[in-house]
Amino acid sequence: MATDAVVTPKSVPRRVTYRPVNRKVERVFFGGMAILLCVIVFIGFSPTYFRAGILRAPLPSPILHVHGAAFTLWMILYAVQSALISAKRVVWHRSLGTVAFCLPPIMIVLGVIAALDALHRKVSIGPLDPAVSLAIPLIGIAWFSVLIFASWSTRRRPDAHKRLILLATIALVDAALGRFPWGRIGMAPAAGAVTGLGILIVLVVAYDLFSLRRLHRSTMWAAPITFAVGAFSVPIGMTGAWHSFAALLDRTVGSHL
Repeated sequence: MATDAVVTPKSVPRRVTYRPVNRKVERVFFGGMAILLCVIVFIGFSPTYFRAGILRAPLPSPILHVHGAAFTLWMILYAVQSALISAKRVVWHRSLGTVAFCLPPIMIVLGVIAALDALHRKVSIGPLDPAVSLAIPLIGIAWFSVLIFASWSTRRRPDAHKRLILLATIALVDAALGRFPWGRIGMAPAAGAVTGLGILIVLVVAYDLFSLRRLHRSTMWAAPITFAVGAFSVPIGMTGAWHSFAALLDRTVGSHL
Protein backbone atom coordinates (compact mmCIF):
# COMPACT_ATOMS: atom_id res chain seq x y z
CA MET A 1 0.00 0.00 0.00
CA ALA A 2 1.23 3.50 -0.80
CA THR A 3 2.42 5.76 1.99
CA ASP A 4 3.48 9.37 2.38
CA ALA A 5 6.69 10.43 0.65
CA VAL A 6 9.83 9.29 2.46
CA VAL A 7 13.21 11.08 2.45
CA THR A 8 16.13 8.67 2.44
CA PRO A 9 19.87 9.34 2.90
CA LYS A 10 21.72 10.69 -0.13
CA SER A 11 23.60 7.42 -0.55
CA VAL A 12 20.31 5.56 -1.07
CA PRO A 13 18.18 6.21 -4.18
CA ARG A 14 15.07 8.09 -3.18
CA ARG A 15 11.74 6.53 -4.12
CA VAL A 16 8.64 8.71 -4.13
CA THR A 17 5.64 6.98 -2.55
CA TYR A 18 2.17 8.27 -1.78
CA ARG A 19 -0.37 8.22 1.02
CA PRO A 20 -3.06 5.48 0.98
CA VAL A 21 -5.82 6.12 -1.56
CA ASN A 22 -9.53 5.57 -1.02
CA ARG A 23 -10.20 3.07 -3.80
CA LYS A 24 -13.92 3.81 -3.90
CA VAL A 25 -13.27 7.52 -4.45
CA GLU A 26 -10.63 6.64 -7.05
CA ARG A 27 -13.05 4.44 -8.99
CA VAL A 28 -15.75 7.12 -8.86
CA PHE A 29 -13.35 9.82 -10.10
CA PHE A 30 -11.82 7.95 -13.03
CA GLY A 31 -15.14 6.36 -13.99
CA GLY A 32 -16.85 9.76 -13.80
CA MET A 33 -14.15 11.38 -15.94
CA ALA A 34 -14.56 8.66 -18.59
CA ILE A 35 -18.29 9.37 -18.75
CA LEU A 36 -17.72 13.13 -18.83
CA LEU A 37 -15.24 12.88 -21.71
CA CYS A 38 -17.61 10.66 -23.70
CA VAL A 39 -20.39 13.22 -23.19
CA ILE A 40 -18.10 16.03 -24.37
CA VAL A 41 -17.21 14.11 -27.54
CA PHE A 42 -20.86 13.35 -28.22
CA ILE A 43 -21.90 16.99 -27.81
CA GLY A 44 -19.02 18.35 -29.87
CA PHE A 45 -19.47 16.02 -32.82
CA SER A 46 -23.20 15.50 -32.50
CA PRO A 47 -24.33 17.88 -35.30
CA THR A 48 -21.89 16.63 -37.93
CA TYR A 49 -21.42 12.98 -36.96
CA PHE A 50 -23.50 11.30 -34.27
CA ARG A 51 -26.92 12.88 -34.90
CA ALA A 52 -26.16 12.86 -38.61
CA GLY A 53 -26.30 9.07 -38.54
CA ILE A 54 -22.58 8.18 -38.13
CA LEU A 55 -22.32 5.93 -41.22
CA ARG A 56 -24.80 8.13 -43.09
CA ALA A 57 -23.15 11.38 -41.98
CA PRO A 58 -22.38 13.53 -45.05
CA LEU A 59 -18.64 13.68 -44.45
CA PRO A 60 -16.59 15.01 -47.39
CA SER A 61 -14.11 12.12 -47.45
CA PRO A 62 -14.28 8.34 -46.77
CA ILE A 63 -11.14 8.61 -44.63
CA LEU A 64 -13.08 10.81 -42.22
CA HIS A 65 -15.56 7.99 -41.64
CA VAL A 66 -12.69 5.68 -40.71
CA HIS A 67 -11.15 8.44 -38.57
CA GLY A 68 -14.44 9.06 -36.77
CA ALA A 69 -15.00 5.35 -36.19
CA ALA A 70 -11.49 4.83 -34.75
CA PHE A 71 -11.71 7.77 -32.36
CA THR A 72 -15.23 6.80 -31.29
CA LEU A 73 -14.01 3.26 -30.60
CA TRP A 74 -11.23 4.69 -28.41
CA MET A 75 -13.78 6.59 -26.31
CA ILE A 76 -15.91 3.46 -25.95
CA LEU A 77 -12.88 1.37 -24.98
CA TYR A 78 -11.80 3.99 -22.46
CA ALA A 79 -15.24 3.96 -20.84
CA VAL A 80 -15.34 0.14 -20.82
CA GLN A 81 -11.85 -0.08 -19.31
CA SER A 82 -12.82 2.34 -16.56
CA ALA A 83 -15.98 0.31 -15.90
CA LEU A 84 -13.95 -2.91 -15.64
CA ILE A 85 -11.71 -1.35 -13.01
CA SER A 86 -14.76 -0.08 -11.11
CA ALA A 87 -16.16 -3.62 -11.24
CA LYS A 88 -12.78 -4.97 -10.01
CA ARG A 89 -12.31 -7.00 -13.19
CA VAL A 90 -8.58 -6.27 -13.36
CA VAL A 91 -7.69 -9.37 -15.39
CA TRP A 92 -10.30 -8.48 -18.02
CA HIS A 93 -9.02 -4.88 -18.00
CA ARG A 94 -5.47 -6.02 -18.69
CA SER A 95 -6.50 -8.44 -21.43
CA LEU A 96 -8.59 -5.82 -23.20
CA GLY A 97 -5.85 -3.25 -22.68
CA THR A 98 -3.41 -5.34 -24.72
CA VAL A 99 -5.84 -5.18 -27.64
CA ALA A 100 -6.80 -1.54 -27.03
CA PHE A 101 -3.18 -0.38 -27.34
CA CYS A 102 -3.18 -1.57 -30.96
CA LEU A 103 -5.62 1.26 -31.74
CA PRO A 104 -3.56 4.43 -30.94
CA PRO A 105 -1.01 3.97 -33.78
CA ILE A 106 -3.93 3.71 -36.22
CA MET A 107 -5.58 6.75 -34.63
CA ILE A 108 -2.39 8.78 -34.93
CA VAL A 109 -2.02 8.05 -38.64
CA LEU A 110 -5.71 8.71 -39.29
CA GLY A 111 -5.58 11.91 -37.23
CA VAL A 112 -2.70 13.29 -39.29
CA ILE A 113 -4.40 12.31 -42.57
CA ALA A 114 -7.71 13.88 -41.47
CA ALA A 115 -5.95 17.10 -40.42
CA LEU A 116 -4.11 17.40 -43.73
CA ASP A 117 -7.29 16.56 -45.65
CA ALA A 118 -9.09 19.39 -43.85
CA LEU A 119 -6.23 21.78 -44.67
CA HIS A 120 -6.38 20.85 -48.35
CA ARG A 121 -10.16 21.42 -48.39
CA LYS A 122 -9.63 24.82 -46.69
CA VAL A 123 -11.68 23.84 -43.64
CA SER A 124 -11.74 26.46 -40.87
CA ILE A 125 -12.60 26.06 -37.20
CA GLY A 126 -14.79 29.05 -36.38
CA PRO A 127 -13.11 32.27 -37.51
CA LEU A 128 -9.66 30.68 -37.76
CA ASP A 129 -8.11 30.29 -41.19
CA PRO A 130 -7.26 26.75 -42.43
CA ALA A 131 -3.57 26.95 -41.56
CA VAL A 132 -4.31 27.98 -37.97
CA SER A 133 -7.07 25.37 -37.78
CA LEU A 134 -4.50 22.73 -38.76
CA ALA A 135 -2.39 23.50 -35.70
CA ILE A 136 -5.08 22.37 -33.26
CA PRO A 137 -5.37 18.71 -34.38
CA LEU A 138 -1.79 18.30 -35.59
CA ILE A 139 -0.09 19.53 -32.41
CA GLY A 140 -2.71 17.75 -30.32
CA ILE A 141 -2.16 14.38 -32.01
CA ALA A 142 1.61 14.75 -31.58
CA TRP A 143 1.14 15.25 -27.84
CA PHE A 144 -1.37 12.37 -27.69
CA SER A 145 1.38 10.17 -29.17
CA VAL A 146 3.77 11.13 -26.37
CA LEU A 147 1.20 10.46 -23.65
CA ILE A 148 0.14 7.13 -25.13
CA PHE A 149 3.75 5.97 -25.25
CA ALA A 150 4.23 7.09 -21.64
CA SER A 151 1.06 5.31 -20.52
CA TRP A 152 2.16 2.10 -22.25
CA SER A 153 5.56 2.36 -20.55
CA THR A 154 3.85 2.67 -17.13
CA ARG A 155 1.23 -0.06 -17.64
CA ARG A 156 2.69 -1.96 -14.67
CA ARG A 157 2.31 1.12 -12.46
CA PRO A 158 -1.46 1.69 -12.23
CA ASP A 159 -1.23 5.02 -10.42
CA ALA A 160 0.81 6.59 -13.25
CA HIS A 161 -0.85 4.64 -16.06
CA LYS A 162 -4.41 5.71 -15.30
CA ARG A 163 -3.44 9.39 -15.04
CA LEU A 164 -1.53 9.36 -18.32
CA ILE A 165 -4.36 7.58 -20.15
CA LEU A 166 -6.82 10.11 -18.76
CA LEU A 167 -4.67 13.07 -19.82
CA ALA A 168 -4.12 11.52 -23.28
CA THR A 169 -7.89 11.25 -23.72
CA ILE A 170 -8.37 14.80 -22.46
CA ALA A 171 -5.90 15.91 -25.14
CA LEU A 172 -8.11 14.19 -27.73
CA VAL A 173 -11.38 15.79 -26.61
CA ASP A 174 -9.93 19.25 -27.16
CA ALA A 175 -11.12 18.84 -30.76
CA ALA A 176 -14.68 18.26 -29.52
CA LEU A 177 -14.46 21.25 -27.17
CA GLY A 178 -13.52 23.42 -30.15
CA ARG A 179 -16.81 22.47 -31.79
CA PHE A 180 -19.03 23.40 -28.84
CA PRO A 181 -21.55 26.20 -29.51
CA TRP A 182 -19.52 28.68 -27.49
CA GLY A 183 -20.94 31.59 -29.47
CA ARG A 184 -24.25 31.18 -27.66
CA ILE A 185 -22.59 32.39 -24.48
CA GLY A 186 -20.47 35.01 -26.21
CA MET A 187 -17.18 33.07 -26.34
CA ALA A 188 -14.97 32.43 -29.34
CA PRO A 189 -14.43 28.71 -30.13
CA ALA A 190 -10.71 28.88 -29.32
CA ALA A 191 -11.28 30.63 -25.98
CA GLY A 192 -14.09 28.23 -25.10
CA ALA A 193 -11.98 25.19 -25.94
CA VAL A 194 -9.10 26.44 -23.77
CA THR A 195 -11.50 27.16 -20.92
CA GLY A 196 -13.05 23.71 -21.15
CA LEU A 197 -9.61 22.09 -21.32
CA GLY A 198 -8.49 24.08 -18.29
CA ILE A 199 -11.47 22.88 -16.28
CA LEU A 200 -10.69 19.25 -17.12
CA ILE A 201 -7.04 19.69 -16.11
CA VAL A 202 -8.10 21.37 -12.85
CA LEU A 203 -10.28 18.36 -12.05
CA VAL A 204 -7.29 16.04 -12.40
CA VAL A 205 -5.10 18.30 -10.26
CA ALA A 206 -7.86 18.70 -7.64
CA TYR A 207 -8.29 14.92 -7.42
CA ASP A 208 -4.56 14.44 -6.79
CA LEU A 209 -4.52 17.09 -4.08
CA PHE A 210 -7.62 15.61 -2.47
CA SER A 211 -6.56 11.96 -2.64
CA LEU A 212 -2.76 12.18 -2.27
CA ARG A 213 -2.36 15.60 -0.63
CA ARG A 214 0.16 16.30 -3.37
CA LEU A 215 0.48 16.09 -7.15
CA HIS A 216 1.33 12.71 -8.57
CA ARG A 217 4.59 12.78 -10.52
CA SER A 218 2.77 11.94 -13.78
CA THR A 219 0.26 14.74 -13.26
CA MET A 220 3.06 17.14 -12.41
CA TRP A 221 4.66 16.93 -15.86
CA ALA A 222 1.82 15.81 -18.13
CA ALA A 223 -1.02 18.06 -16.95
CA PRO A 224 0.64 21.46 -17.58
CA ILE A 225 1.95 20.38 -20.98
CA THR A 226 -1.48 19.07 -21.96
CA PHE A 227 -2.97 22.45 -21.10
CA ALA A 228 -0.15 24.31 -22.86
CA VAL A 229 -0.67 22.28 -26.04
CA GLY A 230 -4.35 23.24 -26.08
CA ALA A 231 -3.75 26.84 -25.09
CA PHE A 232 -0.88 27.63 -27.45
CA SER A 233 -1.87 25.67 -30.57
CA VAL A 234 -3.76 28.66 -31.99
CA PRO A 235 -1.01 31.23 -31.22
CA ILE A 236 1.54 28.88 -32.79
CA GLY A 237 -0.74 28.46 -35.79
CA MET A 238 -0.85 32.23 -36.27
CA THR A 239 2.90 32.54 -36.73
CA GLY A 240 4.48 33.00 -40.12
CA ALA A 241 6.63 29.91 -39.60
CA TRP A 242 3.57 27.74 -39.06
CA HIS A 243 1.83 29.17 -42.14
CA SER A 244 4.89 28.33 -44.22
CA PHE A 245 4.93 24.82 -42.73
CA ALA A 246 1.21 24.36 -43.44
CA ALA A 247 1.67 25.54 -47.03
CA LEU A 248 4.53 23.06 -47.51
CA LEU A 249 2.40 20.21 -46.13
CA ASP A 250 -0.48 21.16 -48.39
CA ARG A 251 1.72 21.21 -51.48
CA THR A 252 3.62 18.01 -50.78
CA VAL A 253 1.02 15.87 -48.99
CA GLY A 254 -2.44 17.44 -49.17
CA SER A 255 -2.68 17.24 -52.94
CA HIS A 256 -2.21 13.44 -52.78
CA LEU A 257 -5.07 12.81 -50.32
